[in-house]
Amino acid sequence: MDKQDTSGNPASDARPVLEGPDIARVLTRIAHEIVERAKGADDVVLLGIPTRGVFLAQRLAAKLEEITDRKIPVGSLDITMYRDDLRMHPPRALARTEIPGDGIDGRLVVLVDDVLFSGRTIRAALDALNDIGRPRAVQLAVLVDRGHRELPIRADYVGKNLPTSLRETVKVQLAEEDGRDTVLLGAKPAAPGEQQ
Repeated sequence: MDKQDTSGNPASDARPVLEGPDIARVLTRIAHEIVERAKGADDVVLLGIPTRGVFLAQRLAAKLEEITDRKIPVGSLDITMYRDDLRMHPPRALARTEIPGDGIDGRLVVLVDDVLFSGRTIRAALDALNDIGRPRAVQLAVLVDRGHRELPIRADYVGKNLPTSLRETVKVQLAEEDGRDTVLLGAKPAAPGEQQ
């Protein structure tokens, strides 16, 4: 996901496209899909991409534990230093990378993020993962796929496909970070001097 899509204040005309109960249902569905595709999720490791991807990964892990009756390793994967736009933006704080104790070698790693947009964040995550270990396979779970891919990347598990225009913005809010669960779709603020 591109950070400009989930940070800052939502436009005043932003409308909710997913609310708390919808997000819970979507995560339950994704958890069942992971168990089905992974034939039981025995070697699954969830890695969330900070910030909101980490919270989604933790929620998914809890749902997977309910389904499988076993603890699912969950961690976080900071991709800041792997981004291809570092020189184009002001410096940003590093997030934490936390890999579960058994590592990722030979495991099925499911990357978890909130919004899939250009695909560049996921490319950076794959580069970061490559420096940590060698998973058996890597899959991607996202809450929202808004289209506009710039790289040949697609999600294996999608909560909601949300076709958008480039003049729109998607903002995911989660209780752990924002005090509530919602996905908002609104108009992208005009750049200074740009006509609407």
